[in-house]
Amino acid sequence: MKRITAIFVPALLVACTPEPGTEAAGGEATALVSEFGRYEGYSEPRYDGWITTSRYVEMRDGVRLAVETTRPALGTVPESEPLPVVWTHSRYHRNPSRIISVLTPDLDPIPDIRSMVDANEDLQRLVLHGYVVAAAGVRGSGASFGRYEGLFSEAETADAVELIEWLASQPWSDGNVGMYGGSYLGITQYMAASGKPPALKAIFPDVAALDMYDLMYPGGVYRDDLIQHWGGLTREFDTTIPAPAVDEDVEGVLLREAMEEHEDNWDVLEQYGAGRYRDHAAPELAWERHGPSGVLEDVLEARIPAYHWNGWYDIFVTDAVLWFENYRGPQKLGIGAWPHAGMPDPDLMAERIHLYAIEQHRWFDYWLKGIDNGVLDEAPIHYAVMNDPGDWRWTSTDAWPPETTSRRLFLAPGASGSVASVNDGGLSPDAPSAEAAFDEYRVDLTTTTGTSSRWDNAVGAAPEMLYPDLRETDAKSLTYTTPPLESDLTITGHPVVTLWVTSSQRDADFFVLLEEVDAAGSSRYVTEGVLRASHRALAEAPWDNLGLPFQRSYASDVQPLPDAPAELKLDLHPTSTVFNAGHRLRLTVMGADRDNAEEVSEDPPTVRVYRSVAHPSSVELPIAEGSS
Repeated sequence: MKRITAIFVPALLVACTPEPGTEAAGGEATALVSEFGRYEGYSEPRYDGWITTSRYVEMRDGVRLAVETTRPALGTVPESEPLPVVWTHSRYHRNPSRIISVLTPDLDPIPDIRSMVDANEDLQRLVLHGYVVAAAGVRGSGASFGRYEGLFSEAETADAVELIEWLASQPWSDGNVGMYGGSYLGITQYMAASGKPPALKAIFPDVAALDMYDLMYPGGVYRDDLIQHWGGLTREFDTTIPAPAVDEDVEGVLLREAMEEHEDNWDVLEQYGAGRYRDHAAPELAWERHGPSGVLEDVLEARIPAYHWNGWYDIFVTDAVLWFENYRGPQKLGIGAWPHAGMPDPDLMAERIHLYAIEQHRWFDYWLKGIDNGVLDEAPIHYAVMNDPGDWRWTSTDAWPPETTSRRLFLAPGASGSVASVNDGGLSPDAPSAEAAFDEYRVDLTTTTGTSSRWDNAVGAAPEMLYPDLRETDAKSLTYTTPPLESDLTITGHPVVTLWVTSSQRDADFFVLLEEVDAAGSSRYVTEGVLRASHRALAEAPWDNLGLPFQRSYASDVQPLPDAPAELKLDLHPTSTVFNAGHRLRLTVMGADRDNAEEVSEDPPTVRVYRSVAHPSSVELPIAEGSS
């Protein structure tokens, strides 16, 4: 049976501006506005509802994939003229990835998950403006048949290319296809682009990765908590939580048969737990072959127009700027003040939803409908400059990083008097003068940045990312804090940290946090980076890495720490943050992050961080123009 949803919105239809070339009531010319976050007059909603249907589409090898399509309608009559199609290749019951954020241990999953359009304002906007919206479940998931063969497998990408051809050939399609979606659904857009399908005219990847090794093993440190959550959740989706059956499967017989085939799905925990080095190459997991970076050259050669969309607190924000730096086709980049999924600030959530809907609509109108709305005539990058939580402003630039001045601050002796940490050190613009100076501490394995981190948020374990006051974390760590700032200081770009270290063991982990400390001593998380000391060897990245330090992390690159101080270089995730006058900037060095990463050893090492003439540990900060 067809699922029919008719939503009548006469007030919306009256309020909207006519298409270009028409006149408003009274003979006045229609105002045309197309700029970041605003879109008026170039397009109007011509429909008042939609009709959603679902079916199986058979792939080249006989595997049947569940596909859902939503067509614009007037009343309950679907549009008969062919329209452009936007679709997503989904790992999550052919629904957008944000459905994960509402599945918590205290909330039972919705038995019959609503259609993709019902659940998303941005997709409703597209349908009402004359787009067909579609979603397909990847093989081995939801109601789709087959075995899941691993993240972004060759079979999955071949399916995407075949589905694009199928969508383009349908009688309700005009042959122009775009892709939407976030996280896994954003990454599948780059993967589909690598196949160079002729009908794929534009993509809008939201919070999407470039390199999967750098996600799972940043700096060589395994994000086991992230994988445990994601692996467990997807296993439930595949084998326990039923997806909506397709229309032809009234009794759910085919759905049950498909779920039985999922029992033999690729084991996320086993495969990723074994892939500790970037040159790991098992039959079903080869870091340099599977994932977007493995098909990077094909993606770049395709030159499919891409609008990369991300947030400063997302786990993939570094990937977003690297995509922009390396991409060869027409492109734009937007970075907001948000994390991967949910957030505690309703105003920020509302802005994210609004901007996403507007920018996606402008992008697809230009590339799929040929509406010359000037989306490429403005600055290609828009990003939020964050002040205090709940306070941000948008600005734009032609290149990343924007024009900044590098300022180097050295780790210095204390006491700053601002924190009861192991050492309470300082941060100074003056290079060290001591011939022998270091800070020593025995790593406290209970140190953590909490269970509502950007990492938890990305996999639905923390629907609202909310870092705690970090004073308790700082108390278990080494800290280096500036005096109160005399004026506002804006950091925009990628802080780079150099540490000279030794350890009582042959390896150690170094988590580095950048924090803002207010006048009352509360310490707020800004960004972070991590490096396992044995993975410190630098190499040339296989892509333009913006001059940032890159650890290749091959098995042959891994070296134990020597007795003498060893140099570690690591970049922190980019940010654009104002450190207010009267506040302090703090660099915290931790030896563990219990709730977010695997420990290097159950026996905590004693480490030294050096700050001497010969071994000057420091941080280089990208200071925006106008800062003091």
